[in-house]
Amino acid sequence: MGTRVVVTGGGGFIGAYLVKRLVRDGWDVAVVDTMVRGDASRIAEVADHVELFSCDVRDQEALERAFAGAEVVIHLAAINGTENFYKRPELVLDVGLRGALAVVNAGRSAGVPDLVVASTAEVYQTPATVPTPETVAMTLPNSLNPRYSYGGSKIVTELIAFDYAQEHYRKVQVFRPHNVYGPNMGWKHVIPQFITRATEGRKANPVGNVPFGIQGDGTETRAFCFVDDIIDGVLTMYALGGHREIYHIGNDEEVTIRDLAGRVGSILGVELDIRPGETATGGTPRRCPDITKMRSLGYGPKVCLDDGLERTVAWYLEHSSDAVSNELL
Repeated sequence: MGTRVVVTGGGGFIGAYLVKRLVRDGWDVAVVDTMVRGDASRIAEVADHVELFSCDVRDQEALERAFAGAEVVIHLAAINGTENFYKRPELVLDVGLRGALAVVNAGRSAGVPDLVVASTAEVYQTPATVPTPETVAMTLPNSLNPRYSYGGSKIVTELIAFDYAQEHYRKVQVFRPHNVYGPNMGWKHVIPQFITRATEGRKANPVGNVPFGIQGDGTETRAFCFVDDIIDGVLTMYALGGHREIYHIGNDEEVTIRDLAGRVGSILGVELDIRPGETATGGTPRRCPDITKMRSLGYGPKVCLDDGLERTVAWYLEHSSDAVSNELL
């Protein structure tokens, strides 16, 4: 039996890919996930090799049982998705803050030596420097905007991880993933929405360009990272990274949202008539990580955006019938 690792939120998008990779690499894997938002089908192919604890990440006593004998806990559990940030901010905060406290304290009680915590690029929201290094100040632009429930919870989570755990863990690391995408990521993120809307738009407009509305004017940028590259980054960071360190894990291939939509349309064989719209309050015009720190550990993204989009589009076309009933984020 390999080294024991516990992944909280292992039924989520990133969590499931991580769990499957850990199993393939020979780890003894346990998952903490109620599967209320996670999806057990995502890890069905390795279910016989995973111990599942169906407990709430805020339940410290249950976590202590799940963490027993673990070498490392990788804490991913959170309420994600922009729709949730606006509509359920109290739940986002509750799970984020109380979950982080429960994880850190349960790990201490169970004698877990290593802790890896997922944060987010939302901790600095609109960075002054792009590409953005890990040293950019974390900010909460407006406490009246519920969007910042997620970024705010992650700021506090980082504090909890480093301050509560500093005398009780051999290694504590925080990583900030940037715009992760890939097959089976849910249906309410930008790339799956673009795929679905372009496909439906072609059905409604079989001839000519397809009208395609977007938020903002399309000049906003992001740097999308294929999920397999994110998993490589997390494992590289854990193996080679330092104690009490923060790492940006992502891709530094920056793309405009207009270009992203065009690429999705091109893969689908649909010419899009892109129509600008209102920008969501609290959105950021540019986001791209500086991954110099990760590159110094030997990490580098391997999947270019076009290849990753082709793989993602193919999955969503194959599973298009799931979109109506699927509530995953």
